[in-house]
Amino acid sequence: MNTSVANSDMTHLAKDADWWRGAVIYQIYPRSFQDDNGDGIGDLRGITRRLPYVASLGVDAVWISPFFTSPMKDFGYDVSDYRDVDPMFGTLADFDALVQTAHGLGLKVMIDLVLSHSSDQHPWFVESRADRDNARANWYVWADAKPDGSPPSNWLSIFGGSAWTWDARRCQYYLHNFLVSQPDLNFHEPAVQEALLDVARFWLDRGVDGFRLDTINFYTHDALLRDNPPLPPEARNATIAPAVNPYNHQEHLYDKNRPETLGFLRKLRSAIGPYNGALLGEVGDAQRGLEILGEYTAGDDLAHMCYAFELLSGDRPDAARVAEVMNHVARVAADGWACWAYSNHDVKRHATRWSLPPEGQRLLATLLMCLRGSACIYQGEELGLTEADVAFDDLQDPYGIEFWPEFKGRDGCRTPMVWEASNQNGGFTTAARPWLPVAPEHLGRAVETAEADDDALLHHYRHAIALRRAHPALAKGTMEDMRVDGSVLRFHRRIGDQDLLCLFNLGNTPQTVTLPAGAWSIVDAVPEMTLTTTKTITLDGWQSLVMKPEGGE
Repeated sequence: MNTSVANSDMTHLAKDADWWRGAVIYQIYPRSFQDDNGDGIGDLRGITRRLPYVASLGVDAVWISPFFTSPMKDFGYDVSDYRDVDPMFGTLADFDALVQTAHGLGLKVMIDLVLSHSSDQHPWFVESRADRDNARANWYVWADAKPDGSPPSNWLSIFGGSAWTWDARRCQYYLHNFLVSQPDLNFHEPAVQEALLDVARFWLDRGVDGFRLDTINFYTHDALLRDNPPLPPEARNATIAPAVNPYNHQEHLYDKNRPETLGFLRKLRSAIGPYNGALLGEVGDAQRGLEILGEYTAGDDLAHMCYAFELLSGDRPDAARVAEVMNHVARVAADGWACWAYSNHDVKRHATRWSLPPEGQRLLATLLMCLRGSACIYQGEELGLTEADVAFDDLQDPYGIEFWPEFKGRDGCRTPMVWEASNQNGGFTTAARPWLPVAPEHLGRAVETAEADDDALLHHYRHAIALRRAHPALAKGTMEDMRVDGSVLRFHRRIGDQDLLCLFNLGNTPQTVTLPAGAWSIVDAVPEMTLTTTKTITLDGWQSLVMKPEGGE
């Protein structure tokens, strides 16, 4: 072990093993956060420079999207070396400095592990495809053609077309649930699992506090390669793939969501245990996302937490919808733990996706901090950034290029972070042209502008996060007595003797609701309000209110 790793602050020995429960996690997309070397692409040194800002939000951890060595066909989600930093992002020494700085600021560091597939340029795949008899011949999913030469099954790629590609070297098909250049690793091969566990240990030894597990439910496939059944049109939805994608036409029983995944998760949980780390899984499934979340987080030997796409979908959540989702989770994941988010690097920014007014963004930020589970914030949402309109000629995302113009891909949520309003590139880079253009409409929402504006959304995010941190019931308590009164969602968060009544008017017209019996006092109200009676209360449109029993904690 090199000196920088051996001498890293061993925070895992002292940190609370339960730190992840109820944590607020800030997602950083490295290409777009801060460019330090002036090449137009964000990097690790840029992240390190901006960590004091992240810490000022009051969050508990950062999740950093992939920065590993990669040909960048899918911008780092196609890894060619799991144990090194791509030169465009810096060096391992830069990463060590980032971790040290984060820990000094009280921030945990979670990194994105992409284990379901690698790049086709990874040495493992180069060796595997060479012939059928080499040491890694079974490390990827290879299969013979059907007698007529067609693919082994009807499985489809999320990025379009068949999930199988013919390889002339082996005269076999290989599986790729995403790009052709992203072959799927074979989790039925024990050596593959051990190699990936070693990857996790490598980063844990460098001081990493946990992993976001990309496409966690794609790890294993049906060993018999059975065809997926068709999905009735009325059951299709565009939760994880655009409506124009025929991927939505299948019930994905055999290409993912297999029970064998649980065995690997137990091994990974065991490996991360001595480090007091945490596992956050991404569950990509349009029909059974919450059920899988419950399966993968049940007990204390699988993933610590997972997120599905119910609150990352296109339908703006009203009170009834939020209650439906929370009640569903309570049924299928009572012994598990969810992580909630409205935006990330894969979906249209929620300010645009849900056509939210500023007061709606404030209410939903408070709601996120009051839901049972952990919470993820995506860079720039605290500024109220909208989805950028990226011209076709500027597109980088292969997903958008494939399905343009009906689906414009993910570049609109990946444009650079804006730090300075007076700079045409928002203070992101000194280069003449960043890797994606800075949206002109974002400049007025730059961090420096928001810091100087007491009414800016940024300050409300700090307020909502502080509210969560000040009340253990919001971070780790139960969620009980869920009710919907018109457009008002209400529930209690409880832990020990602490009882908080949370009310949210998810509509734009005033609503009057009856309070539970007893005397109640206001803990937090946005906009501010005063109590005139203890029996009923009227919430303005998009108003949030947190209360406690008179004399309670």
